[in-house]
Amino acid sequence: MNTIESTDVLVIGSGFGGAIAAYHLAAGGAKVVVLERGPWLRADEFDHDFELGKSYTRIFDFVVGDGMSILGGNCVGGGSVVYFATMPRAPRFVFERRGSIGRRMWPASIDRDVLDPWYDRVSDALPITQQSWDRVPYAGGLWAAACDHAGRTANPAPSAIDLDLCTNCNWMMAGCRFDAKRSLLLNYLPAALSHGAEIRPLHEVQHLTRNADGSYRVHYRHVDDDDYRILHGAGEIDAKIVVVAAGAGATPVILQRSEPHLGTMPRAVGRYFSGNGERLNTAIYDEDRVRDVLGLQRSDGKAYSAYQIGRGPTVASWDRLDGSLPEYERFSLEQLYFPPGLGTILAQVPGATGPSWFGVEKKEMLRRWQSWLTIFTMSEDDNEGVFGPPPETGNAHRLSQQMLGVGPLRYEPTANTWRGWRASDAEVKDILERDGLARVAPWTNDLVGAYTVHPLASCRIGDDPATSALDDRHELRDHPGIFVTDGSAVPAALTVNPALTIAALAERAMPGIVAAARARGVAVAYTGGLPTGVRAGVGPGAMPAAAAKV
Repeated sequence: MNTIESTDVLVIGSGFGGAIAAYHLAAGGAKVVVLERGPWLRADEFDHDFELGKSYTRIFDFVVGDGMSILGGNCVGGGSVVYFATMPRAPRFVFERRGSIGRRMWPASIDRDVLDPWYDRVSDALPITQQSWDRVPYAGGLWAAACDHAGRTANPAPSAIDLDLCTNCNWMMAGCRFDAKRSLLLNYLPAALSHGAEIRPLHEVQHLTRNADGSYRVHYRHVDDDDYRILHGAGEIDAKIVVVAAGAGATPVILQRSEPHLGTMPRAVGRYFSGNGERLNTAIYDEDRVRDVLGLQRSDGKAYSAYQIGRGPTVASWDRLDGSLPEYERFSLEQLYFPPGLGTILAQVPGATGPSWFGVEKKEMLRRWQSWLTIFTMSEDDNEGVFGPPPETGNAHRLSQQMLGVGPLRYEPTANTWRGWRASDAEVKDILERDGLARVAPWTNDLVGAYTVHPLASCRIGDDPATSALDDRHELRDHPGIFVTDGSAVPAALTVNPALTIAALAERAMPGIVAAARARGVAVAYTGGLPTGVRAGVGPGAMPAAAAKV
């Protein structure tokens, strides 16, 4: 007779929501197992190329939906390994948003003042620092100069990057091999390991069932290390508490697939998905105008030609983050480097007379790629995404050996969402095309629909059971002992990069999850400590040379 493995707490996913939960529960004395669908890579395995099988294709998950595609992390550390580490706090007006439901979407218990102490905790743990102008790469300086020329303001953005270690190689999306980017591999995860937590990569959770004693059984499959389409043997683990943090594109799919076993899910599971109102524009700069109009010149005599040098978003314009503006007309604009691949395919030729995303004119545009500048919009959408029936396994039907799949998300942008996108497009065009500096065009939506690197709200917190899947403690309604702490819990678009808010919400949820675990018989305490002292990441089978401050 087979014996089912058991643990106190089972965490699904190792991004911000999963890593923070694993750390606090393990530090408090609980037995914690983390199941992660993706591989576990060391820093020296983060490659500077785009070959199949290298880190760029191994640690990304690109899922094409109907009208919206999601690009996210697929590895131990989740999105923190592939993100650009830009970490602003959400503006105050975000917490008062009404959106498509016509009333406040956030729980009454949460506003910016309530969340600020939790923002502080994450900022200390990673840590997050404010960049200074003397450390801003060329692309950020160019964006700032263009904003100033157009009468706008721009500011260096706070980030979780150790600038003393950063080489400005612009390979952040393939993982940082220099440990300059303060991913979860450098703080919460090694601290969780030091307290006895287990992390098991290449374990894809399929569904949950409920045991007779009210605990849960988590059912998973082993993912092939080379070909993610191949699933090997199955396994099961019993847990008194389950924390689902698989990401906003996967968490609702796991819960939907669990419904035949657990009973009816809250209506909001798999509804109200937000792409964080994201949109991209690419500008092609006239190098002579950069020199003549803005007075910029590098030490080698070039005016710019430095799109490839840097570290993702370093400078942002927050002029439109004004709470007095109408909803759907508020957005932020960040300078961004998007590496070859999607960034070259989806960029359109400004003023094209023929096809806008391929052909002779696109070839000429690509020839001038070092003079590009990509501007990233984060605005307010209408939470119009809905997940259809889940695939048989995983969160998508896998099309390729790694990275690419087709998922069940449907997203048809409303007039409100388009209002924000068109307003931001016009703002970018006005800033960058002034006095002939550049020519600008938005990325096409014709190939993979809209796109997001910050999926949110597909299993969100709230006060109204009709429009929120979770209560304000992040517990799944009508399913005690199941908690959701990833981006799917965020109620709506944030108009800024959401990683810090996701992490702060997860930190805020921890005392309540610990209390729930104690009520279900787990010997655990909330210590309130933070990970500290970690300088280098840990890989599979390694234990960190750092302790946690508890």
